Amino acid sequence: MLCACSGEQFKFDEPQQSPESLATRDFSASGLSSRTVGDWESKLEDIHVDEAESTLKEALSLNYEEARALLGRLEYQRGNLDAALQVFQGIDIKALTPKMIKAIVERIHYRKSRSKGEIVPPSVMSMHSVSLFVEAILLKANSLEELGHHREAAKECRIILNIVESALPNGMPKGIGEDCKLEEMFHKALELLPALWSKAGLLDEAIASYRRALVRPCNLDPHNLAGVQKELASMLLYSAVEARHPPPASPQSNIEEAILLLLVLMSKVACGEIKWDEEIMDHLTYALSIVGQFDAAGQNEAALNLLKKVSGYSESKNKPHIPSFLLGAKLCSQDPTHAQEGINFALKVLDLADHQNQHFIGQTHKFLGICYGNAARVSLSDSERFLLHTESMNSLNNAALNRNEDPEVMYSLGLENMVQRNLGAAFDNAIVCSEMIAGNTVKGWKLLALVVSAEQRFRDAQTVVEFALDVAGRIEKLELLRLKAFLQIAQEQPKQAIETYRILLSLIQAQRDIQAKNPEQTHIFKSEVLAERNLELAAWQDLADIYTKNGSWGDAKICVDKAKLIEFHSPRSWHSKGMVFECQSLHKEALVSFSVSLSVEPDYVPSIVATAEVLMKLGTQSFPIARSFLMHALRLDPTNHEAWLNLGLISKMEGSLKQAAEFFQAAYELKLSAPILSAM
Repeated sequence: MLCACSGEQFKFDEPQQSPESLATRDFSASGLSSRTVGDWESKLEDIHVDEAESTLKEALSLNYEEARALLGRLEYQRGNLDAALQVFQGIDIKALTPKMIKAIVERIHYRKSRSKGEIVPPSVMSMHSVSLFVEAILLKANSLEELGHHREAAKECRIILNIVESALPNGMPKGIGEDCKLEEMFHKALELLPALWSKAGLLDEAIASYRRALVRPCNLDPHNLAGVQKELASMLLYSAVEARHPPPASPQSNIEEAILLLLVLMSKVACGEIKWDEEIMDHLTYALSIVGQFDAAGQNEAALNLLKKVSGYSESKNKPHIPSFLLGAKLCSQDPTHAQEGINFALKVLDLADHQNQHFIGQTHKFLGICYGNAARVSLSDSERFLLHTESMNSLNNAALNRNEDPEVMYSLGLENMVQRNLGAAFDNAIVCSEMIAGNTVKGWKLLALVVSAEQRFRDAQTVVEFALDVAGRIEKLELLRLKAFLQIAQEQPKQAIETYRILLSLIQAQRDIQAKNPEQTHIFKSEVLAERNLELAAWQDLADIYTKNGSWGDAKICVDKAKLIEFHSPRSWHSKGMVFECQSLHKEALVSFSVSLSVEPDYVPSIVATAEVLMKLGTQSFPIARSFLMHALRLDPTNHEAWLNLGLISKMEGSLKQAAEFFQAAYELKLSAPILSAM
């Protein structure tokens, strides 16, 4: 019986063998290669564990632990996990660990010193025996994992790393795998450990294990090393746990560390060290979008002009550069005024891409769909608008087929469905988008709130926003608070909306105070400072509109002045000032403010429509001029329901009742179909 002979060397009629017995018997650490063991394997199906162990001992002259390790492997290979685990637990790894470490040190030293005639003492364990025990620990970890004991499995895995790293603190020398499978199993343990910690729910330990694999000289091949780097980046991005960054680590956050890892991987792809992996690009795109650095350093117009030159006639003789065209399509998709240029960029990519560029094709269809949708919203022709909407849906659906796990595609598809009043489909898209993002960003929840608000269910939309506030980051929380205020205004709750804006502005001020105390970190907060500044400007402008509608003109003026201090040349601020004058029937002063707004941005539609409304109040003689302003506004924004409404009023006062009815109907449908939060 096993329990009766623990730790003793078995003695047979043959001469006593050294610990090299496993090597001389042709047993590798990865499996049984001996014909003798192969013959005995069929017998093991019908006999008990004790008898099998006894038979193996008689045939192979194994000591107790080696026999256990070999038998445990056989049980594991048959799928008898409980039996394998029972056998492995009989091996006293704690007692063997010093011997294994000594063996690795001595054997590696002997490899380096063979020319000097040094001999390894017979008492030192062989490397094949070391490999057999390391394999036993690894198979024990695998057994525990498959039985659902992930934490215990991780602890076993960690033993392997501790043994090897204690013996080889400067890393595993090259060529060690030629004599045994120690290196191979060490690498398996290295990659398995973080996965086990993750399954156990200990994400800090998982991240630490990934870092351990990267900072130690472990001789991982380029493919496996890239796999570890990608897995760590993914966990840092999506685990929702801010990992500790021990000094003097340069990354200051999970996002920063993930971006550095992904950039390293992209450099490896560029130089051909590893193959193209679209997941790397997906993770990098997501990470950069979180920190607001995915755009061309805030100079999108300049970047777009350069990309136009790249694709121009003068460069036609050179080989087309697909990534440049794709970037052009992306930049254009962010600005409706460049919709047609974005369509042209995207179509060029589709013409040039082949089956090897599926990642590019999926991304291109996404940007093409967005650009088609933007083009539809500025089209004056009903037939053209219908055609563009159709092309938008086709492109986005193609993108969903190519990139069915991309939340950005689901977001864009949901947004387009909402605009086209396919609210059921938009709701489904929003749910899928939220599930894909899984709490890592609130973009999906914002889309869901927009869809629900488009159904005039403002209270439900506010509930969605309040839920998202609980999981939002700092900048996202500010955006959601503004969204909540819009919903409160839609529910005719101006006091509640004002309180929400007060909270938003106080959070911005609190963060500004923190930044003032840490001026050395200004470069870190640069993108956040810009986002906060824009949100603060919008908040004061929103408050000015609320106070204006409620007749609190003094408060409205204060809010306008606050907004102008942030950005003096903001067309909306001057427009808000004009609305304050208009509500007080100060028409001339209002026209001056609207004129300043239009001098800053000639195509600012709200001021164009407001100018027409003031002119209408000055008498029927001003109707032709007012009509021209309204028609110009509709050329810029065919979906502006206020422009259609005022055209209806002019037609009604001129006696054209049929035409007035058509204009009123258009205004009603557009107001109903437009999301209540379109200003967001």
